[in-house]
Amino acid sequence: MSNETIPQSPGREANTPAPTPPTAGTRPRVLIAEDHTLVREGLRMLLAGELDIVDTVEDGRALLGAAERLQPDVILLDISMPLLNGLDAARQLAKASPTSKLVFVTMHADPAYVRQAFRAGASGYVVKSSASSHLTEAIAEVLAGRRYISPIPGVELAEVLSGEPQESGEGELSDALTPRQREILQLVAEGRTAREIAVVLGISRKTVEFHKASIMRLLRLRTTAELTRYAMAHGIIASA
Repeated sequence: MSNETIPQSPGREANTPAPTPPTAGTRPRVLIAEDHTLVREGLRMLLAGELDIVDTVEDGRALLGAAERLQPDVILLDISMPLLNGLDAARQLAKASPTSKLVFVTMHADPAYVRQAFRAGASGYVVKSSASSHLTEAIAEVLAGRRYISPIPGVELAEVLSGEPQESGEGELSDALTPRQREILQLVAEGRTAREIAVVLGISRKTVEFHKASIMRLLRLRTTAELTRYAMAHGIIASA
């Protein structure tokens, strides 16, 4: 995208007109995934006047089920969510709800997270602190087939979309572990036992223990505490 320039609105793709608001009777259908009740209800109140909020869920696994059942136009999701984080959920949503536009609404303003989100399938990325000012614009943009990032220091939309080389360490989690191993990593880091993880994932306890040992070896970690710190550092679970 070397011929692409950054427009005056920093989050909008270049050389595209402003989005057209939805017409009467065709309110876009939105699914919200957010584990904090106050934030979840705040997003609902912010959007309910213009959009059809079809459901709200509290974790990544509930999101997959609701998305497959409802097939919404737009899905709002966080990066750090219980049971299944937003990045891994986004990858699975490509099959569960392939036509839905994904907009991350998150506290993470690190450029590395922005790039990971778009590689996972996002169409938009809004930092929670600016959601009241930028979320409705982001939703309109992605519904119009464009991508959007709310203003974040050090992040330019054109650079994110251009596929520039990753910074050192970025993408380490995705490169090192399989999707199943990432799921188990998160559940272990959340403090769940092997038996509990087996029930959540529908696999045997021995399979859980095998994957946990493989994760520890691949990531060169020795204890569950180190694994938990790793998960926090990569946004897989929220920091304490």
